[in-house]
Amino acid sequence: MYTAVKTSRLYQQIVEQIEESVRTGLLKPGDQLPAERELALQFGVSRTAVREAVRALCEKGLVEAAPGRGTFVVDATAQSMKQSLDSMLSFAQTEGFEFLVEVREILEPEIAARAATRASEKQLIAMREAIAEMDARGQDPAAFIEADLDFHLALAEAAQNPLVLALIDSIVGLLREQRTRVFLATPDGPAHGQSHHRRILDAVERRDALAARQAMASHLAQVRGDS
Repeated sequence: MYTAVKTSRLYQQIVEQIEESVRTGLLKPGDQLPAERELALQFGVSRTAVREAVRALCEKGLVEAAPGRGTFVVDATAQSMKQSLDSMLSFAQTEGFEFLVEVREILEPEIAARAATRASEKQLIAMREAIAEMDARGQDPAAFIEADLDFHLALAEAAQNPLVLALIDSIVGLLREQRTRVFLATPDGPAHGQSHHRRILDAVERRDALAARQAMASHLAQVRGDS
């Protein structure tokens, strides 16, 4: 797939080749890069050079490293929106999170309604697994929050609209920070959220768009109260 590189600035050439793979569509958003050892073999370089290249690609916003899972190609549209949102909200954290809740109130009830009519069995399984993971990790804030995000991303995927998914994906970092604040400030928040998650999933499984919309609106009212 890749050619060996031979100059002193090895990592830059690795970056250029991976960038070209993204531009040409050989690597698509969501694709996982080969493991560090495999990339080192393909490029004919040390693992240190590969690590430098991956770090540079992360800084460029082309890939994202997920601890314990691997390195994945990022949707460039979502990454661009995320950077713009992060810059905007950094000027006013309190107001920024109020804006974030409002955006969710506008988007997520309709996402849930569409998921109810469009979700595949694979996406339903992802939602069930996320809820089960939250049940199992209630005392582990970081793990609980990641499972919570997985649930909402699965809903966005189930809406079967790539622009909707890009919009939600672009605010994942902000959602993670908001959830962390709620988790620390409101001990009962996660348990309350789980009851809402189950109602949302139940409505989606029954293909009841109206109930899914209402369940999500109730969940976001709870989020607003806890924020």
